[in-house]
Amino acid sequence: MFKIIKRGQRKSSKPESIEPPTSSAPPSVTVNHASRSSAAAPPPPAGPNSLPALNSAATEVLPPLKDVPASDRHVLVLRKFQVCCFSFDFSDTLKSAREKEIKRQTLLELLDLVQSGSCKLNETLQEELVRMISVNIFRCFPPASHENSASETGDPDDDDVYLEPSWLHLQLVYELLLRYIVSSDTDTKVAKRYIDHSFVLKLLDLFDSEDPREREYLKTILHRIYGKFMVHRPFIRKAINNIFYRFIFETERHSGIGEFLEILGSIINGFALPMKEEHKLFLTRALIPLHKPKSISTYHQQLSYCITQFVEKDYKLADTVIRGLLKYWPVTNCGKEVLFLGELEEVLEATQSAEFQRCMVPLFRQIGRCLNSSHFQVAERALFLWNNEHIVGLIAQNRQVILPLIFEALERNMQGHWNQAVHGLTGNVRRMFLEMDAELFEECDRQFAEKEARSRDLEEQRELNWKRLEAVAYQSSGDHMVMVR
Repeated sequence: MFKIIKRGQRKSSKPESIEPPTSSAPPSVTVNHASRSSAAAPPPPAGPNSLPALNSAATEVLPPLKDVPASDRHVLVLRKFQVCCFSFDFSDTLKSAREKEIKRQTLLELLDLVQSGSCKLNETLQEELVRMISVNIFRCFPPASHENSASETGDPDDDDVYLEPSWLHLQLVYELLLRYIVSSDTDTKVAKRYIDHSFVLKLLDLFDSEDPREREYLKTILHRIYGKFMVHRPFIRKAINNIFYRFIFETERHSGIGEFLEILGSIINGFALPMKEEHKLFLTRALIPLHKPKSISTYHQQLSYCITQFVEKDYKLADTVIRGLLKYWPVTNCGKEVLFLGELEEVLEATQSAEFQRCMVPLFRQIGRCLNSSHFQVAERALFLWNNEHIVGLIAQNRQVILPLIFEALERNMQGHWNQAVHGLTGNVRRMFLEMDAELFEECDRQFAEKEARSRDLEEQRELNWKRLEAVAYQSSGDHMVMVR
């Protein structure tokens, strides 16, 4: 589980506030609310009070803030924000190279301004800062790699990872947003006017980016927003729920499920007890069904952590979780089955005896099927459950129910499993049960022998009946009958 590392910030003893000029003339900048800008907002239109064209605004080299009087800094910062609102074509690295470098240097200066805390941004500057950030990060993504290759699902092991061409600028913009959010000078009551529900929704949409560097920044930023803006917490949880629902039941394609689950793992860890009904519904309606998609291997580690956190928080949820796993247990996907067995062990380790008894019958029927799997990794992973002391303790307390359920699977492994490692592990489990309760083991062995004998008798009777039918048919048809065996 990721941890948010709080980086150090340079603090001045008394930050100097950047105030608007006292002149009655309005600044030559149009200020729009962040929530009213579109996901791919264009630069401000040309006009008498704006900097219109690429060759005039984006190429303008503005003086450093430290070199201008305090009375002029407000307008200068607004102009720097406007310079950073221009987007460039990064498909050609040589195109507009000078303008790209000007924007990069301007972003670095703005980042230092916010990070150092030497100057406090007033409300107008904060609004314009969020607008500039929105113009840069909220954009349309190119077609996904699976769409270009016409494959059903993305390959999680594919080394050809998409990297955002404009990351040179985009990284600085994300860093600027992060520093603005975590800054102690940022007043939540003011900032929530600009970091509003619309902004958060657009931020969540960006998690579908194929660039892992961008998703990592988004994960950190969203976690910080969740921690700082308490008013947004229910909304963020509900919005993530909706993304999960669409992923599970409609598309089964999303690049950021793992990152969402990492954030949720930290959130679940902070849930208060007794747990709210809303959180339990989230477990049953979103987290457990996330075991259904084929691409579970790309986010299973984070999902397993979230599931285990719920059981550790409230042990009474163990029965719900285990039955949920059994509901979505894979039938033909052996790799997915190995993942389920690993997660099952983690859940059982946090399960108490009373909850274990509620679900042990269907659970060990499934484990018995896994023991007999022809895929040796599935059978081996199931047998590894007996290496866990807590699980062995639960099994020992309920051996009268469990051993009869899996005894046949153990015997069939001993009689004919092709893999020697599985054969050896099965022998160890048999000896463990024999040492637990020799009398019960002998009784199960006797019942298994009787069942095998009845099965052989039935098979012999079936063969005899077929032979009698063949004889009767041959006598009725005479020499014209052709026997097919």
